[in-house]
Amino acid sequence: MTGHDTENERTFTALPPAHGRGFAQSWWGQAWLRALEDAAMDSQQVKTGRGLARAGAVGAVSVRPGRITAVVQDRDRTPHRADVLLSELSAEQWDRFLDMAVERSGHIAALLDREMPPHLVEDAASAGIELLPGLGDLEPECDCGTWDHCGHTAALCYQVARLLDQDPFVLLLMRGRGEQTLLEDLRARSAAPAQEASEPERTDGVDAAEAYAAGDILPPLPSPAELPEGPGRPPSLDTEAPPGPGVDPVAVRHLAARTAVEAHRLLSEALRGPTSSPAVELTVAQDAVRLAVGAPDQTVTERLASGSGRDLEALAHATRAWGLGGAAALSVLEEEWAPAGDTLARARAALDSVWDEDERPALRAAGNRWTVVGAPAQIRLGRDGRWWPYRNERGRWVPAGPAVLDPATALASTEVASAEPQG
Repeated sequence: MTGHDTENERTFTALPPAHGRGFAQSWWGQAWLRALEDAAMDSQQVKTGRGLARAGAVGAVSVRPGRITAVVQDRDRTPHRADVLLSELSAEQWDRFLDMAVERSGHIAALLDREMPPHLVEDAASAGIELLPGLGDLEPECDCGTWDHCGHTAALCYQVARLLDQDPFVLLLMRGRGEQTLLEDLRARSAAPAQEASEPERTDGVDAAEAYAAGDILPPLPSPAELPEGPGRPPSLDTEAPPGPGVDPVAVRHLAARTAVEAHRLLSEALRGPTSSPAVELTVAQDAVRLAVGAPDQTVTERLASGSGRDLEALAHATRAWGLGGAAALSVLEEEWAPAGDTLARARAALDSVWDEDERPALRAAGNRWTVVGAPAQIRLGRDGRWWPYRNERGRWVPAGPAVLDPATALASTEVASAEPQG
């Protein structure tokens, strides 16, 4: 998603069309859009911008302190540079925000999980710091000459709402601080009280009621460990001794390399903080796909295909799915199931509401799979409620992209994938 980045500027590549009615899934993304919709004097311009954003007319989005910028194309393909300005926080406001954040470790953990909980925004507001824009805070500039929000600046705001859903640090950069600088400032403030606490203190106890009343005051988090840039290199197996009977050095090297990759992934997840997702125990057939990712030797690949009950083409499609979403994506590829009850009702509601009446394609349903009539495109519903794009290649349905929250965006991903050259 992200293109060329520096500490004070992030550039996000153009997102695929979003034909759904809603752009923001998070409450902070919705608050961003309310600031636009409440302030725009011409509601028709807001509607035009929403249509342009749905159609994928917004190019790469540049985010800098105080400003977002993108080139937006009219329906006749005429390009316009659109800018939206948002005032930066002052140095004194940033100091208050940082002091507030380190007082509650949950604030830092939420930001690292790309979340912006309401209590963080409320605590900031009580300290006189408004993180989210309010009425009139989003100031438009466009080369089309409109002095108020036009369709181009509105389209830019709708597109940014999608970016904010994925990463609230985008909003903090607009307010004046890049992610790395902000985290370094938080670590520095967290370290100072920790050093003071390490000094010998009086060990007298306190009243139980007093201790209970102070239960929400948590000690500062320690500085997180540094994540290595990549997996470690397994030890060399090149020795003068021949391998033992039944030992394949190529296969052993590959197993060691995949173990290093898995260890790096687990460390990365641990440093991001706790997750509510339970660990999934892989079956032998699933683990064969994990091991087949990046297999350097055809013999190893053939052994994994045979051992997992797949041919080489099926294993290639399975590893493609694994790269898009691990075991969940692999299950969507290989398992067909029939939604029922509330799950089916929610799926039908999404399919009925996400397209305008004249835009909805003809779909043929079979279990958790909906195929576009007369086109090599299909969308599949995962057991977690997300939608996966698929396309038909040489008579087989293969994954065309990662999971998304609505079926229209998933179907648009199949069109983007079909337009890309196949290697």
